[in-house]
Amino acid sequence: MPGHDTYRRLMALLDATATPYRLIDHDSEGVTETVSALRGHPVHQAAKCIVLRVKADRRTTRHVLAVVPGDRRVDLDAVRALFAARYVGFSDPATAERLAGTVPGTVLPFSFTSELELVADPDVIAQEYLYFNAARLDRSLVISGADYAELARPRVERIADPGARGAGCRYR
Repeated sequence: MPGHDTYRRLMALLDATATPYRLIDHDSEGVTETVSALRGHPVHQAAKCIVLRVKADRRTTRHVLAVVPGDRRVDLDAVRALFAARYVGFSDPATAERLAGTVPGTVLPFSFTSELELVADPDVIAQEYLYFNAARLDRSLVISGADYAELARPRVERIADPGARGAGCRYR
């Protein structure tokens, strides 16, 4: 079952570091806006996690886990500029699942592989409470943005589109 090991790895990390967290059980849901309502918090406190394919040139491809507030979109032009890339787009579902260790809708704002570079928008880190599905559709986790930053150690860059609200990414 995809995500089972990733869930255990996340919980082991939180417990080993004595990071305060709270689990929330809810109906199975992977859409940020819907699961935020089930969890009972504003959508901007959710971590929206999207696996991207970044091509610097025709031969060089890397994968990036972009984490933005739940009410925002990933600004692909900002990611393209950040990596001086020719192309940025969504990773195919199989690659995203393999790299994230879980199915779409349950991707954590953590990377447990060197093949997936983690980049978080500063507005994610700034959250007093940060909510995300815990590698499961029926369970979520809440930790502070500061604890998330300390544990995950993402590259912190402006990658959320400042004017776009809603699901997905912004293409220009």
